[in-house]
Amino acid sequence: MTTIADSLAETLARQIASGAYKAGDKLPSLRELAQLHGYAKNTVVAAFELLVSRGLVEPRRGSGYFVLAQSTPKPVEEDAGSLGRAMDIVWLMREQLKTQPDAVAVGDGFPPVEWLADVRLDKYHPKVVRTGLGALFRYGSRFGYAPLRDHLVRKLADFGIGAEPRQIVLTHGANEAMDIVIRYFVPPGGKVLVDDPGYYPLFGKLKLAGAQMLAVPRLADGPDLDVLERLLMAERPRLFFTQSLAHNPTGSDISPAKAFRVLQLAQKYDLLIVENDPLADFKPTALPRLSAFDQLERTIYIGSFSKSFSAALRVGFIACGAGLASDLADLKALIHVSSSEYSERTVDVILSEGHYQRHLNRLQNRLGEATRKALQLFDSVDAEVFARTPQSLYVWAALPGVADSLVLAKELLPRKIVMAPGRIFSTDSTQVSRWSRFNVGAMADPRFAKALRTALRRRPGG
Repeated sequence: MTTIADSLAETLARQIASGAYKAGDKLPSLRELAQLHGYAKNTVVAAFELLVSRGLVEPRRGSGYFVLAQSTPKPVEEDAGSLGRAMDIVWLMREQLKTQPDAVAVGDGFPPVEWLADVRLDKYHPKVVRTGLGALFRYGSRFGYAPLRDHLVRKLADFGIGAEPRQIVLTHGANEAMDIVIRYFVPPGGKVLVDDPGYYPLFGKLKLAGAQMLAVPRLADGPDLDVLERLLMAERPRLFFTQSLAHNPTGSDISPAKAFRVLQLAQKYDLLIVENDPLADFKPTALPRLSAFDQLERTIYIGSFSKSFSAALRVGFIACGAGLASDLADLKALIHVSSSEYSERTVDVILSEGHYQRHLNRLQNRLGEATRKALQLFDSVDAEVFARTPQSLYVWAALPGVADSLVLAKELLPRKIVMAPGRIFSTDSTQVSRWSRFNVGAMADPRFAKALRTALRRRPGG
């Protein structure tokens, strides 16, 4: 028969095994556990003695019970065998959420941490609290923190986009913004245009919604207009999700001429364009954006601070027509009640300081230098580069002698080089791709160049 002491000992043993208590940690005191669970102290003592007998903890006179170091087998990697499953969407998302200090994540979607560290988020907490202590313990507005929306009006104006605060809805990052737009516009079976290659989490969201994705090939200067018009004529989709600048994964920028033509087609075929611009802070403000040409008539603009400040803040926004913004704010309230006013106040404080512009200048300078060096490396190994821009977090490249970038990714993974092969970014992930997305910040690690050259030399003709 299992006693209460046995059950308590087993619970603590599981917590030790899972790492909730690590070697050297002190277990809660007899009194704490007794009060927490309503146990007699003798029961807790008996549980601790069972743990001592199993070699899991040791008593220290006058101090309590402490966890001992355990000899455990090496855990199986979470992603074991995942490359064999074609490095799908969920696999790559798991990789980006991991912290592997010894890995070179050249397929990563984020800038290097050291590029963002000078923001010094820790110093802003006292200022955030002073902006309204009472409000921090309640839900915020369905639209989001009003002073930050005022700031965003000015920020959008720098891009040439005219907007009022009532046209802006704050969200938990750009991904929640896309979720809200999909929930509002896309019924099961609904037809949606997307860039191909394109933003793979978007593909996952649309599949989850039961949408039918229509692929618009991405060229070095923007969408393939011939394919776009054919699809508009034949399928009559309602939405087109695209990235005008710093396109993920190709790093390409739309040309002004092509931007005008896309908007003409949108007018002709009654199309709404959802323009995702997560790397806006990494690009000059004067570059062409569809929403600047259109002024939010047929465009919905999505922005984020994840790449330029911190992904942990989870602050993004939607800018669109005022009536639609009100509807999307209602939908957001229904799903999440509100977004994080604490995070929004933090971003507002950062934007209010002169340090913000200096931070962006450093980001753009670092990105320009990293892009230059990345292109030099690719030229030195005769790689084919899809689009060459002065500043691009991503370079879309095909390496010589590599017919399937997934094969190369498998070869480099044991050397702690984590790549993002091209098929992940396709609407049909079963299709073989020569291409891969490379993060120019991660490419600066000399281990990548060494591993890449070694892998290419081993190939036929290398």
